Amino acid sequence: MKIAFIGGGNMAAALIGGLIRKGVPADHLYAIDPNEDARKRNAEQFGVRTGAAADAALAGYDAVLIAVKPQIAKAVAEGLAPHLAAHQVVISIMAGIRIDDLSRWLNGHARVVRTMPNTPALIGMGATGLVASRGVDEAGRQLASDTLGAVGQTVWFDDEAKIDAVTGISGSGPAYVFYFIEALEEAARQLGMDEQQGRALAIATFTGAAQLALQSDEPPAVLRERVTSKGGTTAAALASFDASGVKAAIVKGALAADARAKEMGEEFGKQ
Repeated sequence: MKIAFIGGGNMAAALIGGLIRKGVPADHLYAIDPNEDARKRNAEQFGVRTGAAADAALAGYDAVLIAVKPQIAKAVAEGLAPHLAAHQVVISIMAGIRIDDLSRWLNGHARVVRTMPNTPALIGMGATGLVASRGVDEAGRQLASDTLGAVGQTVWFDDEAKIDAVTGISGSGPAYVFYFIEALEEAARQLGMDEQQGRALAIATFTGAAQLALQSDEPPAVLRERVTSKGGTTAAALASFDASGVKAAIVKGALAADARAKEMGEEFGKQ
């Protein structure tokens, strides 16, 4: 498995590190980025080949993974197109960028996989949704699974619109969790705890609850009910959340993220 990365930022570095930990030789990976600091980091940290721009050497790789900001997707893709080979799988981790638009910018390249990972990939605990164009065969899908699976779980979809939904749930989801942790830390402060105490309790609570949910066969609603004694402290907190519409607000926020991903596809796809 030989993979070239277009963009050598944090997510690309996480994937490179994950692949190397899974046994992919460093000399099978190529990180391209115009930023000298990014090239230096990837070369020194992982021992991979680096370059400042796409070149003819790309044809020797099985997959080309595009890890740049969606705002520059068209320019990057058009610069990449002359160097692609028909057999290669192009993997995109760009939010909002649709397969048809990316394929068009790549001169009609037919083997495209659109994905949406999230930032826990940086510690090998990511969650990634994937969808493939019709031109991607089972071997190509497996290649994409192996690549993104190097940093966490993968979930395939048949409908590309669901990748916008993935953006709203797991792509943006870590920010929701951090937001809730911030709120618990603030509550701890107001209850007289110092910063270290509040942070330790908030993070350990999230970590433990998430692991309990992962290891249990029961749905989160049942686990929640087991913590909630009638007339007790948890019941008082949940009643306050319900009165403030917390659950509805979280759902509304995730739907807003999905809508924005769709808007980005329309916005950038018109280029």
